[in-house]
Amino acid sequence: MSLFDSMNIASTALSAQTTRINTIASNMANANTVASTPEDAYRARAPIFQAVLEGEADQLGVRVKSVEEIGREPRQEFEPEHPLADENGFIYKPDLDITTEMANMMSASRSFQSAIEVINTSKQLALRTLTLGK
Repeated sequence: MSLFDSMNIASTALSAQTTRINTIASNMANANTVASTPEDAYRARAPIFQAVLEGEADQLGVRVKSVEEIGREPRQEFEPEHPLADENGFIYKPDLDITTEMANMMSASRSFQSAIEVINTSKQLALRTLTLGK
């Protein structure tokens, strides 16, 4: 494994964590949305990561295999005055926990920062290697 391989692997991690952060942001943005049917209610999503091993692709690292719905059934609330209430007076909201989403966002942010540190360290090692001959 070369020094540049570590940079390439870290770059795939940056891409994967960017997808994770965007998905979490979408979950948080839709946490208070309302629907008139359970089928129309927003469900939380999460990226599914897959390791890319040697021989599988041009670049080692991680990739986003898919983004899947992970949310549970929506919460049913009785609000007959709401404009989106169904004929029985119920509205449907996503069953999301904002605290869990914030913890996931912090975790993704830390992973992103770690990948940046790997790239910076690899860059510093490469620069120091170039100055060895002086």
